[in-house]
Amino acid sequence: MQIIDNREIEATEIKPIQSVVEFCHRYRLDEAEEARLRTLFGDFASRHELLMNAQRKPTFR
Repeated sequence: MQIIDNREIEATEIKPIQSVVEFCHRYRLDEAEEARLRTLFGDFASRHELLMNAQRKPTFR
């Protein structure tokens, strides 16, 4: 059994949750990447999770 202290619970910060669709539009990700992120996380995910898992194809001149 695990003992949880109330002060520990109150000290944790709330993670900012963001829409996957809005994130993809903001970072100019293509539809395939948006579909991949939506299957991975669903409609909403934390900003940190999205930033760490987003992949952008390189653009060359």
